[in-house]
Amino acid sequence: MQTLLTGRAYVLGDNVDTDQIIPAEYLTYNPAIPAEFKMFGKFALSGVPKAQGGLPKGRVPFHDPAGDEFVSPYQIIVAGRNFGCGSSREHAPIALAAAGITCVIAEFYARIFYRNSINGAYLVPIESEKRLINQVCTGDELRVDLVASTLTNTTTGDAWALKSLGEVVPIIEAGGIFAYAKKVGMLPA
Repeated sequence: MQTLLTGRAYVLGDNVDTDQIIPAEYLTYNPAIPAEFKMFGKFALSGVPKAQGGLPKGRVPFHDPAGDEFVSPYQIIVAGRNFGCGSSREHAPIALAAAGITCVIAEFYARIFYRNSINGAYLVPIESEKRLINQVCTGDELRVDLVASTLTNTTTGDAWALKSLGEVVPIIEAGGIFAYAKKVGMLPA
């Protein structure tokens, strides 16, 4: 597992649900097929309600609206409370990973999104100690130290404590829950 994650921030608010992360109309794609996996990245966050202020300040899109991109120019999502709420859509962390997101930092998660992220080792879901959505701006360059449990905004120089990943680290390091279960002998290799 990479212990130092860096990238540009994309800031969202509270209650970003799985239908906003990947709308149901795109669930016809199969993430096991590489050409279709890319489509999850293309449509990631396409359900965020633009008219309701769901986009970050300045109405910055996750993808270039004029382009035909599969990967976003952002790598780290900073969100508010209850990220990944809604249905138990396991495609939500897959879509974010396909779009190039390496981690999401939120105040807290819907447990099903959190577990799906870890079980598949798609991305690292980290909980923040403070409300960061008013302190980080979309486009800021961030550095996440998973060992020290810190977030540094290298654009502004500000730094914050994050909650430790705790006992999920071995699952993420192994590459997901099935790889972990094989590694520790819970499943045959």
